[in-house]
Amino acid sequence: MLEERRNFLKTTLGAGIAGAATLLATKYSLAKETPKSTNGVVLGQSPKKEVLYKKTAEWEAYYKAAY
Repeated sequence: MLEERRNFLKTTLGAGIAGAATLLATKYSLAKETPKSTNGVVLGQSPKKEVLYKKTAEWEAYYKAAY
C-alpha cells in the first residue's frame, strides 16, 4: 500500500514538472519570436502605401469646425 502511494507521487510529480517545463519553454520561445521594437504591431508585406489623410474640402471644413 505504501509503495503504491510512493509510485503514484513520483509519477504525479514527474508529470507536473514536465508539464511546467514544457509550458515555460513554450512561453519563452513565443516571446522571442515577436520583435520588441514594433510594440506589438504586426508588420505586413503589402506593396500598397497606406493613405491616412487626403486633403479635401470636406476635411478642411471639418478641421475648421473642430478648432
